[in-house]
Amino acid sequence: MTATTGQRSSRRAGREEPPPAAPRAEGPRFRAPAWLDGPMTSSHLVLGSAGMLLAIGLVMVFSASSIEAAKAGQPAWLPGVRQIAFAVIGLLAMLVAMHLPVGRIRQFSGWGLLGVVGLLLLVLVPGIGLKLNGSRAWFDLGFTNFQPSELGKLVFALWGAHVIALREKYLTVRSLLVPVLPVFGVLSVLLLLEPDMGAVVSLGLVLAGLMWAGGLSRRYIAGAVALAAVAVVLMVTFASYRMARITSFLDPFADPENGGYQAIRGLYALATGGVWGVGLGNSAMKWNLLPHAESDYIFAIIGEELGFLGCLVVVTLYGILAWAGFRIARRSTDRFVQLASVAITVWLVGQAVINMGYVVGLLPVTGVTLPLISAGGTSLVLTLFVVGLLVRFARAEPAAIAFQRGQRRGRLARLLAPVPSVAVDPVPSRRRRETRSAGRAGPPPSAPRRGNGRTVARVTGHPPSSATARGRRPEEPAPTPDARRSGAERQTVDRRQNPGDRPTVRSRPSSAAGPALREGLRDRPWSGEPPAARGRPVPRSRPPRTERPGRPQ
Repeated sequence: MTATTGQRSSRRAGREEPPPAAPRAEGPRFRAPAWLDGPMTSSHLVLGSAGMLLAIGLVMVFSASSIEAAKAGQPAWLPGVRQIAFAVIGLLAMLVAMHLPVGRIRQFSGWGLLGVVGLLLLVLVPGIGLKLNGSRAWFDLGFTNFQPSELGKLVFALWGAHVIALREKYLTVRSLLVPVLPVFGVLSVLLLLEPDMGAVVSLGLVLAGLMWAGGLSRRYIAGAVALAAVAVVLMVTFASYRMARITSFLDPFADPENGGYQAIRGLYALATGGVWGVGLGNSAMKWNLLPHAESDYIFAIIGEELGFLGCLVVVTLYGILAWAGFRIARRSTDRFVQLASVAITVWLVGQAVINMGYVVGLLPVTGVTLPLISAGGTSLVLTLFVVGLLVRFARAEPAAIAFQRGQRRGRLARLLAPVPSVAVDPVPSRRRRETRSAGRAGPPPSAPRRGNGRTVARVTGHPPSSATARGRRPEEPAPTPDARRSGAERQTVDRRQNPGDRPTVRSRPSSAAGPALREGLRDRPWSGEPPAARGRPVPRSRPPRTERPGRPQ
């Protein structure tokens, strides 16, 4: 017996359903604006943050260097105008970097590394290298001084990213460290011979970014940190001026007139600025009281004239630049772009953290400048070139390429910021170039041409008129399929002949013909030729049963 509908509904009503669970109270979530997750957000953030840092740097170089230039008998505006000129050159270099193909960058990174090693060896030669502040690390170009260690950081980042990207399929700890780590050791030794401890620290930041992006485990990272600490202790032990920097960092007021003089004046500048600052151009420490106020300690002048809020703006801009660089690495599909973006971002932002750290007294003085803000020719040009590379990597994101191709762009936009052709640009190789040239030239004339199809229609011959039109004499018989095509070309299916080349199947005699006909066929003399291969009969076309003759329609 089956239960009726009323019984089933009464049973359902008799069951007591558990009350619905109360929703969990969740705190308010911060939702970022939609444009922050757009396809062009990375390039816009890099350009915006770098542009604002560059503008702040130009203004502060004008303010910090004017008094010192006037006391030296030069026009007060000369250092600022010189910095603007280098900024214009750097912007041109940034545009060049935005047009560079990634494949070519990877192809020539090895040659660039060899050139950097040669320059670092050449700068150590007395009479060629210029010695300033106890370090022989510059070339005198007449209109400015060129520092090859700045170029070495960039080339090492690009070359290391290229090497690790090539070994991604079989990457191990050994292939990750070798040859990147030995090359870092060679460059560090050349930099210590100048000596330039700040350049070694910046190069170590590039190495840390490469190892982190390459996937080095935490155990090896901890070991590398321990080895770096031991190396720093050894370098401090064997150099008296480095030991003075360490002691002045721990207690700058112990030697206020010598080792701690610069650190104390920097702290005074920050304390004088307070929250709002004393006003732009009203700094007192730039009156030859704070050494290197326009380069190493320009962050102290920013804190004095613009106050805590000005320093907070600078720190925020560097944070935006760091977030944009890591976003490029996360959204890119090219392994080289991922590694290079992380290495460059760690280098720039880490250098800024070190500079601001020793200005506020948290780190020992290393002489590392503040990127995009401190005065300097080669460092500013190369930093803007690096910014251009980050923009180039950001515009190569798959979503960014699709978005740019869907927009109508003017001639100026196409000229200044071209759309990358592909998201992953392969490295040009000699084998690929040979293949392309062979493809343009075509197959060699001696190579036989093979058919790429098979004939399915049976050719029985051509009338004399068509034979004459095809270039044959009328008395020549039409070529058979076997004569027209070779067996290798005709046999397109394994162990099966083409339908147009199969021999005609002889029809069997009917049983009504009697045994005499079958005996005659059996007793036929053999001609010595092997019997033709038996092929599958071609299916006959049969009319539908409703249209056969003799059946009523």
